[in-house]
Amino acid sequence: MFMTETDRERILQAADRLFYGRGIQSVGMDAVRAESGVPLKRIYAEFPSKDALVLAVLAHRSAIWDAGIAAAAEGATSPRERLLAIYDFLDAWFREVDFRGCGFINAWGELGAVSPEVAEAVRAQKAAFQSYVVELVGELAGPPELAAQLALLAEGAQSTAAISGDPEAAHHARAAAEVLIDAALASDAR
Repeated sequence: MFMTETDRERILQAADRLFYGRGIQSVGMDAVRAESGVPLKRIYAEFPSKDALVLAVLAHRSAIWDAGIAAAAEGATSPRERLLAIYDFLDAWFREVDFRGCGFINAWGELGAVSPEVAEAVRAQKAAFQSYVVELVGELAGPPELAAQLALLAEGAQSTAAISGDPEAAHHARAAAEVLIDAALASDAR
């Protein structure tokens, strides 16, 4: 029996909510069944193991992240504004009621040492984000190290906001990003 896309999406959304809200290791497949309303047999037909479901949730979360970053940058008219839009995206995300930090960092903390597949999925998402920032810094004609600095600010803001519960971390990171961008461009102009 093949699952419909609707069932697959319900499973992914339910697992994402549960894993993000309670942690991956504390959530069993019965909880995913109860949350999604999809029978366990059908869940296992689509995702033969919990590991397969975790990897699918991380891919799903990566697509959400990419879409959110793209949407935040949509109205920006310059590479500088697109870079700063990253922090505007973070600000909106940090203010969501269920914000618990970066799902990839959380997954790494729980499973990175014991699941090479999860570790690779997390590394791939972080590398994709780094590449996006590198691309924008290139459009800005900024120095390559600026991309690493701006990505670190975004990653640090996520951890800080999650631990402190203070969404203002995004504003602080954005202000620091503006200083870094302006200093990098001023030193390149000399």
